[in-house]
Amino acid sequence: MQGTEDLHSVSSPRRVLSFSKRRRATVSFPDPDDKSASGFGVSGDHGPKSSEVYGFVGSITTVVATVIFLVWAYVPEHWLHTIGISYYPNKYWALAVPTYALVTIVLALVFYVGLNFMSTPPPTSLNTIFDEFSRDPSTFIPSREGDEQPIEPISDIGINKINDLMFTDHVVPIDRKECNSAAVIVEAV
Repeated sequence: MQGTEDLHSVSSPRRVLSFSKRRRATVSFPDPDDKSASGFGVSGDHGPKSSEVYGFVGSITTVVATVIFLVWAYVPEHWLHTIGISYYPNKYWALAVPTYALVTIVLALVFYVGLNFMSTPPPTSLNTIFDEFSRDPSTFIPSREGDEQPIEPISDIGINKINDLMFTDHVVPIDRKECNSAAVIVEAV
């Protein structure tokens, strides 16, 4: 009976409920003599996933390695000799390895930014405006009016329109008399 249930069923230790739209809700009780059923509604693989195990082992390893590094870096050498630890790297490497790692990371970031600057066309190039993916605006005439207008097709905004929006003064000039009276009010306060 357990194998005939569809994907829309919920397993419970006591009963199986089906919520399928094709048939009415059914309740069935598992066979108590069935040794393959665990009785807890768990099917398939048991135990943790491999990614969970790797994450747990990795976190424990990181903590242990950090503690060992800090003990090696900060505990005086004669204390390490008293507890029987005599074979370890020179303390120079406690500063050298993190410093080399940080310098490598900074140089990699500088190299990455430099590659991006080298691969970007100069500002005077037309490739910064047009390329093989550019789309000219099509003449779009909406067939409907009101709130039911469809979305316009995607296209690039022309450089002439961008320049017009950015560099043309769209500010309405203020009357000179109003500016002088406002300045007098500010000075009076």
